[in-house]
Formats: sequence, C-alpha cells, structure tokens
Amino acid sequence: MKIRIKGNSLRYRLTKSDVNSLAGEGYIQEQTNFLEQSLTYAIKTSEGNTLTAEYTSNVITLFIPAFMITELVNTDKVGFEEKGGPIYLLVEKDFTCLDNVDEDQSDNYPNPLLQKN
Repeated sequence: MKIRIKGNSLRYRLTKSDVNSLAGEGYIQEQTNFLEQSLTYAIKTSEGNTLTAEYTSNVITLFIPAFMITELVNTDKVGFEEKGGPIYLLVEKDFTCLDNVDEDQSDNYPNPLLQKN
C-alpha cells in the first residue's frame, strides 16, 4: 500500500495482496518510522456509503465501504473517490509502471495500457 499526499488530497494505491487482505480481514496498515516518531497509514472497511478519513495520534485512517472492496476484488473497477468533504480522497488499484523503476512491482495489477500495445 502506498499513499500520496498533496495539499488537501489523499491517495491510496493498493496491490493485489492489499485488496485481498482488506476483503478478508477488513484492515491493513503500513508505518513510516522517523527518528522518534512514526506515521501510520491504514485502511479499514466500514458500513458507510462513501470514503471518509481521520487523522488521530499520528495515524491516518481511510474508511472504505465494504461494497467498494467487493467491487475491487470481483470487477475491473480501478478505484473510488470522494470529492464532497474537506479533503479529496482516492483509493485505487496499483498498476505496474510503464517506465523502468527499481521498485518491486510483482504484486501490482497489470497495467491496462501495456495490454493495448
């Protein structure tokens, strides 16, 4: 799982394993350690109808409705967004990059643009 923060937008990118873990366990998290503190970012399934998020005690939690996880698992749906709150939220499948990167992408979804070529 990766996050990208820019201004008032928060974007989560999920690998195949991330989506499967969310479907099975309902919660995933990662942590970035600094010298004396850490930042945790997580996703938790909810019974709501929209994406929501909170930031408490150095933890960013994105709440995603269970039906959205089901769609990510069972369909070609790429992701979901929420524009209505104070922060723009986006959760999407993490595709393999089109250019060469040193990062391990073995658990990423196949990039649909590569399949067109």
